[in-house]
Amino acid sequence: MATTRRQFLATAATTAATMAVPAVITARKSESPVITGQGDYRYQVEHEWPKLPDRFHWQTTHNVAVDSSGHLYVIHEGHENLKDHPSIFVFDEQGTFVRAFGSQFQGGGHGIEVRREGNEEFLYVCAYQQVKSFAKLSLKGDVVWQRRAPMQAKVYAEGEDSDPKKVWGRDRFMPTNFAFLDDGGFFLADGYGSFLIHRYDKNGEWMSSFGGPGAGEGKFDTPHGIWIDRRPGRQPAIVVCDRAHHTLQYFSMDGKYLETLHGYGLPANIDTWKDLMMVPELVARITLLNSKNEVVARLGEDVERLKADSKFEIRGNRERWLAGRFVHPHDACFDAHGNIFVAEWVSTGRISRLKRLS
Repeated sequence: MATTRRQFLATAATTAATMAVPAVITARKSESPVITGQGDYRYQVEHEWPKLPDRFHWQTTHNVAVDSSGHLYVIHEGHENLKDHPSIFVFDEQGTFVRAFGSQFQGGGHGIEVRREGNEEFLYVCAYQQVKSFAKLSLKGDVVWQRRAPMQAKVYAEGEDSDPKKVWGRDRFMPTNFAFLDDGGFFLADGYGSFLIHRYDKNGEWMSSFGGPGAGEGKFDTPHGIWIDRRPGRQPAIVVCDRAHHTLQYFSMDGKYLETLHGYGLPANIDTWKDLMMVPELVARITLLNSKNEVVARLGEDVERLKADSKFEIRGNRERWLAGRFVHPHDACFDAHGNIFVAEWVSTGRISRLKRLS
C-alpha cells in the first residue's frame, strides 16, 4: 500500500463528497446493535466479526471473497519476514476459523476472488511488493497455476518475470485485482505497477492490454480495482477504480473508454449484488449505487475525521476507532443474502460484517 501512504495526505484533502447521502448510525448504549445506512439500505455493523486461533495473527487485512457455501476468504499483505505464516484465512458463516494457507504470498498478498468453473470453485489471488505474481488455487490452497509479469506486453523491466525485486515503478508488475469474463478468461489490474489492465485467456495466458498512466478517460493513476458490471438492465461493461483520481471509469468489453463517475475518496474495488454496486473507499466509507449509478447509501462514513488525520494516528490507534464507522475500507464483498464483509487497511487488521436488515 505504499502508493496510499505517499498519496493519501495530498489527495484526501481534495476528495469530493459529491452526491452525499446522510448516513444514519445509531446505538442507544454500548451493548445495543449499531446500525448504519438509511431507507432500504440499513445494516447492523459487527466489527471484528471473525476470530483467529491464538497461533495466528492479523497482518494488515487487504481483500475478501465469499464462496457458494458462505465461507469467507481473507487475504493479508502479511509480513515478508514471516515466511511460514499463512496470508489467507478461511471462516465459516458464523465467523469460526476453518483453515489457513498461502504463505507464498507473505509480504505482498492483495487481491482475492472466488470463481465457479463448471462444478468447482477456485480462488484467484494476486500479490504485489516482492511477490509480484498471480495464481489460481483450489479452495483449500492447492496451486493450479501461478504466473508472473507478462513480458509480452513489452513494458516491464528485465527480470520482472524471473527474479522480481521489491521495486516500484511503471516498468514493474504489481497486480491488485481481477474481473472475470464469460469465456473463462479474466482481466487483471496492474494497479501499482504499469497501470495497465491486462486480459488473459482461461489458462492464464496473456492476450492484450489497455490503459496505462495518464490523466483519465482511458488512462489511470492507480487502477486499483476492477469489475464487470452485469447488473440487470445494463449493458455489460468493465468498471475500473481509478483510485488516485477518485473516480470510476467505465469501458466497453473490448476496452474502449465510455464514461467517468466522480465523487469518491480513493475508491479501492467493486462488487455487485442484484441491482446494487458497492464501492469501498479508503477515505472512510462504503458507497452503494443503484442500477442507474445513483448513490443510495453511504455506510460507516467518517470522511471528515479521517481527512483531518494527517499523521495516520487513527489508523494505528484502535482506541480512536468509532463503532459503526470505518477507517480505511480496502475491499468489500456481498454474500448470497446481501450481507457485506469489509476488509480495512489497518496494520492490526479488521474484518467487519454488515448484516442486511432491509
